[in-house]
Amino acid sequence: MIDYMRQLGGDTPAPGGPAVAVWSLDTRLDVVGGLPVAEAAQVLDAAEREQAGRKLRPADRQQYIASHLGLRLLLGGRLGLAPGEVVLVREDCPGCGGPHGRPAVAGGGVHFSLSHSGDVAYVALAPVPVGVDVEEVPAAQAVADVLDTLHPAETAELTALPEADRRAALARVWSRKEACLKGIGTGIGLGLVEPYVGTGPSPAPVPNWHLTDLPSPPGYAAALAVRT
Repeated sequence: MIDYMRQLGGDTPAPGGPAVAVWSLDTRLDVVGGLPVAEAAQVLDAAEREQAGRKLRPADRQQYIASHLGLRLLLGGRLGLAPGEVVLVREDCPGCGGPHGRPAVAGGGVHFSLSHSGDVAYVALAPVPVGVDVEEVPAAQAVADVLDTLHPAETAELTALPEADRRAALARVWSRKEACLKGIGTGIGLGLVEPYVGTGPSPAPVPNWHLTDLPSPPGYAAALAVRT
């Protein structure tokens, strides 16, 4: 396969905020930035190798390894380090204080976020907390499964849509909400009610965050949240 990682729009400043860089990656690649996926053990750390080994499906293992190689390549380039020299840690959870908050680089220097779904991964780098998320458009059953777990206004908006439009709308909602929650560091562990992000063509405003939709391949939705 072609070695392909694409930057989306260069370093783009959020209105009144810092420059943020976002890349998309085809996770089916055999080589990422000159790093063979088959030789990933030489670059990934012990925790990443363990996590990759837990993936039972080869496609899931490939997706994880390719996306983490891409992440390390980008972080190393930003920090002036070889990809294998980047030390990844976890911040404290803002909800409970446990060591399972946002992924971070030891010693700081740059904030990042990684997301993957289907055959696509997105990586965002910023000087402030940031969250990025990409979601494959879900099956109709997924809409029914999560409909009542969202913000009541989002549930009402989705219910009001023609059934054929609900899947794409849910992908928009999910990517926006996940981007915010990843930036905050809580993830979806505290539920999907807040923040309200809306189902329409543009995200609803979220206090303290600049939330925007990102370009995405057909069948996907993607969003970026940057702390203001």
